[in-house]
Amino acid sequence: MGTRLERALRSLDLTAAQHNALQHVGWTPGISAAEIARRTGLTPQSTGAAVNALVDRGLLARCEHPSNRRTVQLTITDSGAKLADRARELVERLDTEALAVLAPVEQAAIHSLLLRVLAELNPDALPPQDLRGADSGVA
Repeated sequence: MGTRLERALRSLDLTAAQHNALQHVGWTPGISAAEIARRTGLTPQSTGAAVNALVDRGLLARCEHPSNRRTVQLTITDSGAKLADRARELVERLDTEALAVLAPVEQAAIHSLLLRVLAELNPDALPPQDLRGADSGVA
């Protein structure tokens, strides 16, 4: 699935790390790259490279933290939000295709079970509560 995801995201000129960064900044404006790394389980170096590429493309913007000069906050730009939406739709389509071999009740069961496991192992990787019913495409 990871290979399929990487291949599909290439059509949007995104890596999986960039996709995860875009989604997390969209959900949590002002988040730092270090926090994204913790939430996604990626190295700070990989996350930093992904964020730098997104900033260079004008999809994310950096701004100073109001009380901590060492922390840089990230915000998503309008073009970044549009690309994040397109990427989310693409990932949802991939998920639908991958789960098509299962009956609807099995799809619901596996989705619920995977969310429970993720909530236990890394709850910060999940999108805000109101998005959890939809497939987020982010781990």
